[in-house]
Amino acid sequence: MLARSTQALLTQLIDYAGMFPPASLSLDEAVRKYEEYQRGPYAWMLGRFVVPLAQAAHVEHLPLSVLGDGPFDVIETKEIVEPRGRTVYVEGVPVAQLANTGLRAKIRTGGVTPDAFPSAETIAKFIRECRAHHVAFKATAGLHHPLRCVKPLTYEPDAPTGPMHGFINVFVAAALPDRAEEILLDHDFQFDDDGVSWRNERVTTEQLAHMRNTFAISFGSCSFEEPIGDLKDLGWL
Repeated sequence: MLARSTQALLTQLIDYAGMFPPASLSLDEAVRKYEEYQRGPYAWMLGRFVVPLAQAAHVEHLPLSVLGDGPFDVIETKEIVEPRGRTVYVEGVPVAQLANTGLRAKIRTGGVTPDAFPSAETIAKFIRECRAHHVAFKATAGLHHPLRCVKPLTYEPDAPTGPMHGFINVFVAAALPDRAEEILLDHDFQFDDDGVSWRNERVTTEQLAHMRNTFAISFGSCSFEEPIGDLKDLGWL
């Protein structure tokens, strides 16, 4: 049975980025999959459809997160722009520069080569900077699996392997920033209706829900099925 704390952590967590590596689907195929997931039993975990600005006008019927500075509700950029009523995630800019701007931060947590994955220390520092400056954030890339693991980095038969961060690790770390490095490297999480436990730490279901709504918002993934499959294998779905 799904624990309430698991549901609080996972609700609308995954922004579907099927057009991007390593899936690299066409727009039509990615839209078809997203609409299939919207009708499926795990639609409650599904966030926005991530799309480049040049193609966003073709899918305005979907809840979008658009890569580029355009007139959409949610955008992701690599430079500071005026929010103008939009939710804006900025990648690659020091978090301190986003303080008091109404902008949010974005961290890249992996890629298709081992060197694309930041260290646990780097992610932990980012989380703590976001907390210190009251800046909400999202993550993107490399978070296909719930827990830290060593896996192939693409879907090719000869794909390189390497350590990958887990999305459960990242979002529990966001709930406990002072222990973030340790959490990012661990596997020992226990979910029940009242909260999640890690070692001697406890985060209540209500605290998880508040964190997700106000601080650690979502992560982008080119796969929706892979995270769900792993969560099922762990007995968390």
